[in-house]
Formats: sequence, C-alpha cells, structure tokens
Amino acid sequence: MTVGIYRIEWRPAAREDLRTIVRYIGKDNPLKARNFGRELHNKIEPLARHPELGRKGRPGLPVWLRELVVHPNYIIFYRVLDKARIIQILRVKHAAQQTP
Repeated sequence: MTVGIYRIEWRPAAREDLRTIVRYIGKDNPLKARNFGRELHNKIEPLARHPELGRKGRPGLPVWLRELVVHPNYIIFYRVLDKARIIQILRVKHAAQQTP
C-alpha cells in the first residue's frame, strides 16, 4: 500500500482530451461544461493519496497503465511513478472510444 502524497501531472494529450470534451459539451451548455471539467478534476484528486485507486490489467495494455472510471462515460488512463511520487494523467477517453 502506498503512503503519502503524490503530485498529479496532466500530460499534454490528456489536457487536450479534456479540453475537447469540455468544448463539445459547451456547445449546448457552457455551465454544464465548466462543471463537468471541475467534476473530473475532483474525481482525480484522490489519486494523490491513493495511486492504486484505479484498476490495471486490461488485456492488451501495458502492465504499468491504470484506469479510473471518473464518470459513467469517461475513463482516465494514468501511470504511477513511485520514485518521483507522481501520478501522470495520460488520456481522458469516452468509454466507447478505443483505449489509448
């Protein structure tokens, strides 16, 4: 079990994924889009204390890749860098999209 606080780092592809999602939602409802972006960030914050919160082991993906369902339709893909105490958010994908 991991103890301590990790820094959460959003990689460029994940930032762009989230921007694209928020822009898409914002076309119909700007307030809902802003709230959705905040909601996703809030659901990721527990990873700083519990990096193994997400699951791993999906067939065909690297063993170091973890995923966390942050919304019924969205999955965050991330990796844990224990020595550096960093959680890297790699992608934000719709559940219907192919994995990273």
